[in-house]
Amino acid sequence: MTHAGETSKRVESCAQCAARNPTEVTRRSFLGTLLGICSSSLGAVMGVSMFRYILYPVYAKGSDKQWSHIGDVSEFAGNKGPVSKTVTFSVLDGWREVVSTQSVYVNRAADGQLQVLSAICPHMGCSVGWQAGQGRFVCPCHGGQFAPDGRHISGPPPRGLDILPTQVKDGKLQVQFEYFRSNVPKQETLS
Repeated sequence: MTHAGETSKRVESCAQCAARNPTEVTRRSFLGTLLGICSSSLGAVMGVSMFRYILYPVYAKGSDKQWSHIGDVSEFAGNKGPVSKTVTFSVLDGWREVVSTQSVYVNRAADGQLQVLSAICPHMGCSVGWQAGQGRFVCPCHGGQFAPDGRHISGPPPRGLDILPTQVKDGKLQVQFEYFRSNVPKQETLS
């Protein structure tokens, strides 16, 4: 049947064609639709998983702060000045775990308690060194000077050396190493 002719005949013919040939669901069309639905579902599941994997570092909670062993408390009983120690700790950085080492100084505070000072200068992040002959910490980069208890004496640093959280557990001194923002007057922990 052709549809070449008048407009009214065309409209009438098309209505007759639709009435005679309703949409038939064949096995082939059913399987094609089922395959399309399964493929879309699989793509959605994989897409969500890949999206979560890509955004993991953004939403992941940083690793909990851990206590690092420095030494026995008896080891620091007769200190005449700050003692340099190395602290090893691990940090979760996105998908990888990074093991870092940093220098710290163990000293007695004015009240006689052990304190642990970060060896990182609060000015620009250089490593300070204990100068026993001068009885003070000296930063080799810009000449900042600090008292044995970490107080700022002179130079450009805006504050004293950072005091780290400590605890004594089973006769062992432990420290929680933290990084602090440089060149600010108040101690601000970096995440």
